[in-house]
Parts: sequence; C-alpha cells; structure tokens
Amino acid sequence: MASTPKFDYYEALGVGRKAKAEEIRKAYKRLARKHHPDVNPGDKSAEERFKRVQEAYDVLSDPKKRQMYDQFGFYSEQGVPPGGGAPNFDFSGFDFSDVSGGAERGRRAGGGFGENLRDMFSQFFPGRGAAAAEAAPQRGEDLEYELRIGFWDAIRGAVKRLSVQRHEQCHTCGGSGAAGGGASAATCPQCNGSGTVTQAAGAMRFQISCPRCRGAGKLRHACSACHGDGRILRTDAIDVRIPAGTQEGARLRIPGKGNAGAADGVAGDLYIVVRPEPHPYFRRQGDDIHISVPVTVTEAALGSKIEVPTIDGQALLRIPPGTQSGQKFRVRERGVLNPRTGRRGDQYVEVQIHVPRVVDERSKEILRELARLNPQDPRAQLFTRL
Repeated sequence: MASTPKFDYYEALGVGRKAKAEEIRKAYKRLARKHHPDVNPGDKSAEERFKRVQEAYDVLSDPKKRQMYDQFGFYSEQGVPPGGGAPNFDFSGFDFSDVSGGAERGRRAGGGFGENLRDMFSQFFPGRGAAAAEAAPQRGEDLEYELRIGFWDAIRGAVKRLSVQRHEQCHTCGGSGAAGGGASAATCPQCNGSGTVTQAAGAMRFQISCPRCRGAGKLRHACSACHGDGRILRTDAIDVRIPAGTQEGARLRIPGKGNAGAADGVAGDLYIVVRPEPHPYFRRQGDDIHISVPVTVTEAALGSKIEVPTIDGQALLRIPPGTQSGQKFRVRERGVLNPRTGRRGDQYVEVQIHVPRVVDERSKEILRELARLNPQDPRAQLFTRL
C-alpha cells in the first residue's frame, strides 16, 4: 500500500473538496503571495507553507491529477513504496469483472490486457519519461485589481498610476529556476534518472511521472534568488488609461501585465476594475445624469426660467407654471458620452420646492390672502376612497 500525503491538499489551500477551479486558483494566488519567501525573508516556516501551497496547487489545478487524488487519496512523492524499488505493473487481486470484455478485445488486437489497462490509466499520467524531460511552458496567472477614481476622472477620462504586485521572470536564472541558468544538474535519486516512479493503489501498481524531478530525471540546483520558482515577486508601477465615460465596475484589460509564466511561458493579463467616487450633487445612472434642484414657491407657481448645473457647465431650464415638488424635467444630450456608441445620455432635473421662513407680518398677510383666494384642499383626494 502506498502511503497517503503528509498533508491534505484541500486543507492547505483552505478550500472545500467540491471547490471549483476558479476558487482554487484564487486561493493559491492569495496564499502564494502571502507566504512567498521574497515577502518573508529568513522565515523558514513561511517557506515550508509556500512549498505546501505550491504542491497542493500543482495537483488540484490539473483535472486529471485532481481526479487521481480524489479517487485514491494521493498524488505526491509518496508514490514509491517503503524500501524503494520500482515494482512491475501488477494487477493481482484487482476485480476486472467490469472490463472482462476488454481483455478478449485486447488479445484479438495483438496487445496484452495489461497494456490496455495501462492505456486506460495513462489519462492520469500524461507526458512521462524522456518526453517530459523539460517542463512545458505555462501561461502566467491573470491578476485583478480595484482602482478607485474620482467622479470627473470617469466622466472625462484620465491616466492613473497603480502599484501592482506581480511575479516577474527571475533575471538571475533567466526564468529557469536553476542556479547558473540550469547548466549543472544531478541525477534524481527518487527515480534514478528514469523520470518515472511506481504508484500503488491497493493491489494495483502503475508508472507515473516522478514528482520530485517532474519527469526530467535530473535535479537542478535551485536559484538562490527565486528559490527555484523561476519568478520573483516585485511591485510594478503601471500607468492605467481610464477612457472617458467609464462606468462603475468596468473591467479594463492590460495584456501581459499579469504574473510571468513558468518555464518561460507567456505572462498573464492584468484586469483593472474601476470604482468611481460619488459626486455631492450629480448622480450617474448608466449614461444619464440626475440632479435635484431647489426652486422658490413663486418660480414653481408662476413659472420661470432657471439655470441648472450640468457636467458641461450651466444650462437654461424652463419651469412651467404650477410645477409640483418632485417633478422631473429632461435636458437632452447633457449626460455622459458613451465611447462605444458615440452618443450622449440625458440629464434629469428633479425640482424641489423651497418654502421660505416667514418672520414679518407683511409676508404672513400675503400668504393668508393667498390661502383665501385658493381654498382648495390638496389632501382631499386622500380621503375619497376610505
């Protein structure tokens, strides 16, 4: 029986066993950034945690490796049975009742039944031995940052500088992760240079890619600058162009500014989520602008022309006689210019009637006279259906 891993991969990443790939990726990025040796220089415990997180992500991010881990409880260095050695592919004690028909078909095709099963299980362990002598390039992870900007920056556009922590290719080793650029390497003691080891699941044994050398058959001395990762965490200052008319929650993509790829793979992308600050008077809804404007009792009762603020300056608005508080008026094409359609939104003005404080007798007498001339009850309709 092969031993199980010395720690639980799901627990190492802090995710559940039914976690989706995106959840696993985000957990890895957060923990790798937290425990990376460059962020915790001299902290051995942080370095060990970083290695556990890296090992867990290497298995759980690969659907086939994860399937193997979920089914048999391992996919790690513990694949070699205690005492060393590499037993032959052995199916003794395994129930083949579900695939008995495949045995006869395999013999007729000229191949042994064991070979057919090896083909069946090869889906878990692609690219073994010399074919995997060098790790394949992997695309770097995408990064996502929130950027808070002013109200006018979103309306008119701006260029903002953002400090981003991202993995860049190690300049010391050129991204190889090996000391001296990978010139020196030693035979892997776990697989004796073959690049494969024997993995056991109950009474069944099969060959897998060596987890220590990742199928290369050789171990390289790790670069002292990046500790073998081939990448270094750095803070990069990036200028972000905010287009005019950018809305709340817009995602801006900056190609190639995510994490550098492993094994000289291409870098991921950087995504900026824009969060504009609110304005004290203007309220934006899509491409439209809303604003509340106070008017006097006489302006509302008699009608008037008033000046209202817009994002372009002042505009003249006609208030018809008898305007009520809360009534809205539209000022066409005084909203935000949409960069995709080239069309502007509108501005909506809500009127709020401002009632003055009356302190002198003359004003009070005028208002009493107004009440006598206009005796209607504005609340009468509230009682018509009681």
